[in-house]
Amino acid sequence: MTAMTPAGTMKSVPAPTTPAPDTLTAVPVRHWGRWLAAAAAVTALIGLIGSLAGNKNLHWDIVGRYVFADLVFSGLVTTLWLTAAAMAIGLGLGVLVAVMRLSSNPVLRALGTTFVWVFRSTPLLVQIIFWGYAGALYQQVLIGIPFTHITLLQADTNALLTPTVAALLALGLNEAAYASEIVRAGIQSVDPGQTEAAHSLGMSPSLTTRRIVLPQAMQVIIPPLGNETINMLKMTALVSVISAHDLMSNIQDVYAQNYQVIPMLVVASIWYLILVTALSLPQSWLERRYGRGMAPAAAVGPLQRLVAGARLSLSRTTPAPTGPKG
Repeated sequence: MTAMTPAGTMKSVPAPTTPAPDTLTAVPVRHWGRWLAAAAAVTALIGLIGSLAGNKNLHWDIVGRYVFADLVFSGLVTTLWLTAAAMAIGLGLGVLVAVMRLSSNPVLRALGTTFVWVFRSTPLLVQIIFWGYAGALYQQVLIGIPFTHITLLQADTNALLTPTVAALLALGLNEAAYASEIVRAGIQSVDPGQTEAAHSLGMSPSLTTRRIVLPQAMQVIIPPLGNETINMLKMTALVSVISAHDLMSNIQDVYAQNYQVIPMLVVASIWYLILVTALSLPQSWLERRYGRGMAPAAAVGPLQRLVAGARLSLSRTTPAPTGPKG
């Protein structure tokens, strides 16, 4: 390597030497702020748990007595049944409404839009109460052939719309409005060029929908639909206002007699936590199942991400071994 001197002559300069890779010492970056924040959060959590565990006003003996009571299990069965049936109604009707909103027929599109507008614009609690007291609006349910005197079905409204049926209608119709938007967004997320390419290959519209559109749309549909299922499980607690005998209704019946409101709410919270955790597992599996081929993080479960994060933190805090100096 040469350099120009002030006198204008060339002078050789030794080239700088680079240390060998095995002689370098890797010094990880210390994120002390993160560790202090984590320590403060864990300390606060331990303090909260200790405070709740030692609080005599919670009456843990009452919680232990009722957490596995028959009345609670009876409410759990109704809650799970309402969740599954309402989601089935909501998803089936939601797909139909989504197709109507995507239709080129202006009448069908207007009907689908009106359905979504009505059931998304009114609170779910109002809808539950409306269906629960529909007998005050129509005393009899009559189904017949228009412009004739032929009656196909006639029944008393209160006998037909029991509290459980009214709760199912309210939950299912309300969910259909939200599910239709989720399905519509998933279908519209697929590039229209793929549908055109499938049609050019001779595939029918139904086959194109099953083989091309839906598998890709599921990547967009599954996460919010899983959240809707979890939300539906919790929203079933609202049907207690019409005494539908779900978990929350039975819990309210108990603390209306023993006046132990907080312990009974703890019992309900424990079971809701268990049920939501159980529903989160298949949701995570479905997200990984339909997320194949996307970003690598989408195919990794939450437990795997937690273990990987712990390993990364340990590797950063452990100094790298240094090689022999030569």
